[in-house]
Formats: sequence, C-alpha cells, structure tokens
Amino acid sequence: MPSPLEIGRLLRAGTSGFIVGCSVSQFDAPAFGALVRAPLGESYQVYGLIYDIHIDDDGLVRQLVTAENISPEVMRDNRERRIVPVEMSVLAVGYQQDGRIFHLLPPRPPLSLDVIYLCDDRELARFTGPAQGRKGFGYFRHILRAKEAPIGEIFAAHIQQAAAAHPPAWKEQAVQEVIALLRDDYPTLMSVLDALSEVF
Repeated sequence: MPSPLEIGRLLRAGTSGFIVGCSVSQFDAPAFGALVRAPLGESYQVYGLIYDIHIDDDGLVRQLVTAENISPEVMRDNRERRIVPVEMSVLAVGYQQDGRIFHLLPPRPPLSLDVIYLCDDRELARFTGPAQGRKGFGYFRHILRAKEAPIGEIFAAHIQQAAAAHPPAWKEQAVQEVIALLRDDYPTLMSVLDALSEVF
C-alpha cells in the first residue's frame, strides 16, 4: 500500500474547520473539494473538505509584480523558495474514533503543526459510503451550513472526486440527497444544481 500523501501542516484550527499551510512544492496534490484527514493519535482523526485555497503575497512579490521582464530564474526561485505558505481552508465534516466513522463535528480539533494528509480512494470510499447504519451522506449538512463557502462548487468538486471511488450509482444518489436536503430552499437548490450540471 502506498504511503499517505502529506499535503501540509496545520496553522490554526477550530471545531468547525482548520487552516493548512503548505509549500509551493506540495501544492500540486491538494485540490478544491478534496477530502483530507488529520490523524491525532492511533485511534482518532479528523476529516475535512478543502473549500478555499489562498496564496498571500510577500514583500518580494509586491516588488516583482511591478517589474518588467521578470526572468524565468527569478520566477522559479520565488516559487520554489517562497517563505509565505499556500493556505488551504478546510471545513470539518467528520471524524474517526476507535475505527468508527462519524459524520459529526469532531470532539477536538487538530493541533498546530499536525500533518494533514490527502485521502486516497480507499479512505474516500470509506468516509463517503454507507456504514454502521448510516446512508453515507450525513456530512453534507456541514457543507450546507458553511455560509462563507461556495456551496454549489464544493458539492460539484467533491462529488466529482468522490464518484471515482464508488460505483456509478453513488453519484446519482449523492445528487438526490442534495435535492432532498435543499427542497425547502429553492434559490440555493438551483444554484447547487447549476454547479452540479457542470460535472454530469
């Protein structure tokens, strides 16, 4: 089995989400809507979805953007030796404790500098699939409560990525669950379905 893919380390966290920092060299792995995990010991880990990726400037970048004819060497040096990390905002959507997965907010968040890993297809299927008497879509309610996030785009990106780890019927079941959850919120439902239409 391949070793887990480390995408960064925790900068700050709360019960409902956390911020991960990574260097530009690690930035080719994480993607918007991806499921990630933060192990906090052998029997407990927190799961989350990436809902924003933020690249701050630094003093050198501010100077370079006004310069003419920036050489490829300077560009490469700035990207490879960048001091300011790429930041990823992660929405907490569940946790695993003693081998059991819960689609609830975690009892405690990860700690500063904890390593964050990208979930592989096996982990993705386990977290998003039915098990232990649940349908598998309980974590969708956390996405719907994330008012600061682009809900439709998160659903579209996440469902597209998670569908690769499931049989074809999963994708349609996920969309039906979204429709059921938003049946009393027509404007949000239309916005989410519009985004989902891009991946169907």
